[in-house]
Amino acid sequence: MLCVIGDLVEDIVVWLPESLNYGADTPSRIVRTRGGSASNVAVFAATVARKETNQAASSRLIAQVGDDRLGDQLVGTLRDAGVDPCVVRSGRTGSIVVIVSPDGERTMITDRAAATELDLAPENWFENVSLLHVPGYSLFSEPLATATRSCITTAHEKNIPVTIDASSASLILAYGVAKFRSLVAEIRPKIFFCNTDEAEVMNLTTQPLDLDIVVIKSGARPTALIENKVVKMIEVEPVGEIIDTTGAGDAFAAGFLTKFSENNLDTYISVLAGHQLAARVLRSPGATMDTQ
Repeated sequence: MLCVIGDLVEDIVVWLPESLNYGADTPSRIVRTRGGSASNVAVFAATVARKETNQAASSRLIAQVGDDRLGDQLVGTLRDAGVDPCVVRSGRTGSIVVIVSPDGERTMITDRAAATELDLAPENWFENVSLLHVPGYSLFSEPLATATRSCITTAHEKNIPVTIDASSASLILAYGVAKFRSLVAEIRPKIFFCNTDEAEVMNLTTQPLDLDIVVIKSGARPTALIENKVVKMIEVEPVGEIIDTTGAGDAFAAGFLTKFSENNLDTYISVLAGHQLAARVLRSPGATMDTQ
């Protein structure tokens, strides 16, 4: 079972058909969905695995969510999707407003609230877990970062592979590039995901990470798969009508990791699976998938 630690929040996605009219009304389309990078990965992975295995719970999420009605709704969406919610209920549930401008550019207004307040994972979170995935967001804010590091230590002790997604170039800069590189080197994840912006901020071209597998996503351009210092460029199949890019990177990670666990660690096939799942999210509103 894939286990993910991090955010469970509400995404409020706002599509603007025209530029924002400051101080006045702006017609828009608004969709509310479950959000947070960690919960996105867990739900996408569970959806894929459940279709193939028909298990009641196909992934697990470690998180803290508010003890409120919105928190109840979000935990319910996890269960409905086939995710085992290993959650602490306390505080106020967070929300993220995602404003999608007419040119497709996304601006995120974040209030993570209880999502960053997890200070200790529930006991026995590791039972039946075969892989622990950590979005970078879970390493940048306290006390969540301390709880995440504790889970990583437990995973290493139990020989559970750990994977990391860099998550955000701006947060890496705020955290400190050298500090983040040192943290990644200390954790030594089996797989490290990032996009081209994050790779540039981390100076990966001139200072590559000494890790088994590094995957650098580049949107519609080829994905770089670096395995034991050998670089392969893997083409991305064109996606027809792109509705929204929210959650596409999380879908790629979920598709990759699900196939990686199933397919005798075949990284090339795993990248293709990541592309396929990301394409489904690109064709759907918010961090959701089409039903094809």
